[in-house]
Amino acid sequence: MKTKELELYLNDLLEVPRFKDYCPNGLQVQGRPEVTHIVTGVTASLALIDAAIEAGADAILVHHGYFWKNEDARVIGQKHARLKKLLAADLNLMAYHLPLDNHPELGNNAQLALQLGLSPIGRFSDDQLGWTGTLLQPMPLKAFAAHVGGVLDREPLTIGDPDQMIRSVGWCTGGAQGYFAAAVDAGVDVYISGEVSEPTTHLARESGVAYIAAGHHATERYGIRAVGEHLAQRFELRHTFIDIPNPV
Repeated sequence: MKTKELELYLNDLLEVPRFKDYCPNGLQVQGRPEVTHIVTGVTASLALIDAAIEAGADAILVHHGYFWKNEDARVIGQKHARLKKLLAADLNLMAYHLPLDNHPELGNNAQLALQLGLSPIGRFSDDQLGWTGTLLQPMPLKAFAAHVGGVLDREPLTIGDPDQMIRSVGWCTGGAQGYFAAAVDAGVDVYISGEVSEPTTHLARESGVAYIAAGHHATERYGIRAVGEHLAQRFELRHTFIDIPNPV
C-alpha cells in the first residue's frame, strides 16, 4: 500500500489529533512510497534499524521515535547515525507515542491487561491514560509480582507487603511513576508501571498501595506488536516484530 495511505489510516485509528504529545506522531522519516513489509519494535534504535534493513522492511513502526520536545535539534552524533542509516536505506519511520498508550484495544495499556489477565473497569488521571481493573482471582502481592515477572520475562521491583491481598490493579505502561498518586486516589491495591523513582517508595509505604516497576521496555512491547498484526491482517502486509532487549 502507499506509505501516505498507511500513515493516514494509523493517524485515524489511533486518533492522533486528540493528543498534545512530546513528539510528532505519524511519519517521522520519509522513505519509499510503497509499503509491503513492516517491522515493529519499541524504540527506533540503531539496532532495530539494522535489523529492519536486514529483514527487507519498507517501514519501521515504533512507540519511541525521534524529535522529542526540548531535545537538541542538531543532527549530530546518535541522531546523525540513525537518520543517515534510515535515509540511505530509503526506509520509512513511523512513531506513535501517547496515541498508542491510549487505544482501547491495540494500545499498550490494553495489551498489558490482556497479557496479565486483568479485567479493565475504568480510567484515572486527568488525561485518562491510567487504567484500573481487577484480577480474576485475588492473590498475595508476592504471587502477583511473580506472575507479572513470568509473563514479561523480567523480574520486577516490588514495593509493599508481600502478603497483602491484591484484588484491584491500576496500571500505566512505560515511565508513568508520576501517575502513582492518582492511582492511590483511585483506590487500587497495587499500581504497575515500567519505571520507579525515589519518592515512589515512600508513597507506597505511606499509602498502603503496593507498587510494581515491571520495566519500561517490557511493559510496552505489546501495543506496537498488536498494531503490526492488525495492519498485516487488514491490508495483507507482511509484519515482523523485532524485540531489541532492554533491561530498563
